[in-house]
Amino acid sequence: MSEQRQTGALVTRQDLDGVAVLTLSDPRSINALSEAMLAALQEALDQIGADRSIRAVILRGEGDHFCAGHNLKEMTAARASEDGGLQYFQDLFATCSRMMQTIVTLPQVVIAEVSGIATAAGCQLVASCDLAVASEEARFATSGVNIGLFCSTPMVALSRTVARKHAMEMLVLGDFIPAARAAEMGLVNRVVARPDLAGATMDLARRIAGKSPAAVRIGKRAFYQQAEMPLAEAYGFAGRVMAENMMARDAEAGIGAFVTKAPMPDWTGD
Repeated sequence: MSEQRQTGALVTRQDLDGVAVLTLSDPRSINALSEAMLAALQEALDQIGADRSIRAVILRGEGDHFCAGHNLKEMTAARASEDGGLQYFQDLFATCSRMMQTIVTLPQVVIAEVSGIATAAGCQLVASCDLAVASEEARFATSGVNIGLFCSTPMVALSRTVARKHAMEMLVLGDFIPAARAAEMGLVNRVVARPDLAGATMDLARRIAGKSPAAVRIGKRAFYQQAEMPLAEAYGFAGRVMAENMMARDAEAGIGAFVTKAPMPDWTGD
């Protein structure tokens, strides 16, 4: 079942059997994260987070590319303000950071579907997603350093996704890396031929959507929380999370079906 929704002029949403496909729809700017784009994406994510019918999310860009990062023309115009744009820049990066954190805290798994370039905050967007599938010609960069602006906020997501030395190399050189190298580094999960990109990403999303929403919701939240903890604290925390998960109706029904060799139940998300 498919349902097309317009969440704003810059972001479209299509629901396909429990999978929400969000498309950044400003190809003329290479889907840049303008103020309006950030607001539209935040609104769409907030709506999805409260929508129990959605079990996985795909984030893609319209046209040949994923996302070119912040809108530099918009940022340059802000320099005309009395403070040279300082307050605007602080507000813009805070708004973008909030949106990136919303992806991480969303109950559903978010998959980036990447074709073409994903650069600066666009690369940050890929790193912030839980999973990523890229086409063979996709390229990634944190290229701010090339124009005098170190990608400090993209650094937060990137350094939590790839090894430190890989992250630092991308940040200080600003070079584009090909999809195959991004996969080696752990920035993306899978690389496929361009004609297969949408199908491969949707297949992954549907497989996730077929799991217990309760288990995925609890597990995703715990994954990011334990990653910031020392080992012993992480094990104590994870044990409590698994005990909580055992109390869910989905776990009771699923384990019961496995033990009795019955068909897996229809997941309720409870």
